[in-house]
Amino acid sequence: MTKTGVVQQHRRRQELSILAGVRAHAVPAPEFLIRRAETAADSAAYLRLRHDAFVVEQHLFAGSDADDADDDPRTVVLVAVAADGTVLGGVRLAPRCEPDLGWWTGSRLVTGAAARSSGVGPALVRAACAHAESAGVLRFDATVQRRYGAMFDSLGWEHHGDCLVAGHPHALMRWPLHQTQRLADATKSFLGDALAPLRLVPGGLGPAGFVGDDGVPLPDSDLVAACDAIIPSMVERDPEWAGWCSVLVNVNDLTAMGAAPTGLLDAIGAPTRSLLTRIVRGIANASQAWRVPVLGGHTQLGVPASLAVTAFGRTPRPIRAGGGSAGDTLRLTADLIGDWRPGQYGRQWDSSSRRSADDLAELSTLVARMSPRAAKDVSMAGVVGTVGMLAEASGTGAELDVARIPRPAAADMGAWLTCFPGYAMLTADDAEAPTPMVPPGVVTGSCGLLTIDRGVRLRWPDGVTTTAVASGVTGLGRA
Repeated sequence: MTKTGVVQQHRRRQELSILAGVRAHAVPAPEFLIRRAETAADSAAYLRLRHDAFVVEQHLFAGSDADDADDDPRTVVLVAVAADGTVLGGVRLAPRCEPDLGWWTGSRLVTGAAARSSGVGPALVRAACAHAESAGVLRFDATVQRRYGAMFDSLGWEHHGDCLVAGHPHALMRWPLHQTQRLADATKSFLGDALAPLRLVPGGLGPAGFVGDDGVPLPDSDLVAACDAIIPSMVERDPEWAGWCSVLVNVNDLTAMGAAPTGLLDAIGAPTRSLLTRIVRGIANASQAWRVPVLGGHTQLGVPASLAVTAFGRTPRPIRAGGGSAGDTLRLTADLIGDWRPGQYGRQWDSSSRRSADDLAELSTLVARMSPRAAKDVSMAGVVGTVGMLAEASGTGAELDVARIPRPAAADMGAWLTCFPGYAMLTADDAEAPTPMVPPGVVTGSCGLLTIDRGVRLRWPDGVTTTAVASGVTGLGRA
């Protein structure tokens, strides 16, 4: 073999080893890669391996191991393929519910007899876990023959009981998925420590009962103030949308407090006149849409991109985020029209740019008309993280019923619970509180409750609960 051929073979083995989930320098490079079943031949080969293993060898099924998941168009099949194209093994993943709630199962893991000592099985399991996580799955289960339980344990799976399948002992396993916890940690967990010095000043972080709230009542007045900054990378990449969102998030903060917006102040930094013009255009368009004037602010040119807006509103009875109690019903009220913002798929839902000024004005009064015990607008921490913040401020925990959470048809549950949803308000109130009247396109629904146990849990249709956030979100504690 030529030197060039040796180098190319080495590179190919490195690429295969990465896809198989092992380090090329630690063990010999495996001669397979894992990918989705792409052709009818891939699928047929996988089905043959299943028949040979589960019907012929193990006698788990009589005649065929096929089931409804094989006919579900949402089912994903991953196969391990040798360098010559031979399918060495496979596994399938499928949503458990219709509609898909983010609860998936892995099943029919199989490895051909000639490849059972090559690491194909563990590599397929790792690939299935990676695919589930990349698809935004919130719960990923598998029913595993008990003799393979040790392998799943070594790969990090959790054991949740035992059962019988076709008369054979199996273990109920779950892959731990922590995307909601990671989001809460990344966006809010540092606040308690970082803001601790402000507590040393009398009145710091707001009056009692409003610490960590969306806005803050100004002492001895009916004024409420709120302030939000936009991520600089978003200002640089999409300046008009950043300007629009700087008004949106502040009006949302006032809405959650039950306050009517009266005015805005902006602070803008831009490296060029062109970027500054586009930022201001976005702010102006939003100011006109929500009928809230920009009263003044500060503007700099020739500096790194930055944008922050302060909003003022009025209410004689501000609604607290920390006003809930264990046993209160949680309600999500969200504007479900619109779609994902271009370039922000799965991260930012845009409904407000499609609303009229009258619609936006009506939405800004919705929480005030509901007059709940507690309220908070859904922020960049997502629905789950925001529920955690409301619960933390109230001195409680929370449980969400996944099947009852309102969401757009175009949004997967995993993305919806972790995205910035545009207009979405979480409220806590007595279970007997009347259902509010909402404009067309807005959906409201009771979807959980505040609990004695801290943290946030998700309740699934089979009655199982999983932990979404283990404890407090911000570290600020009870408001």
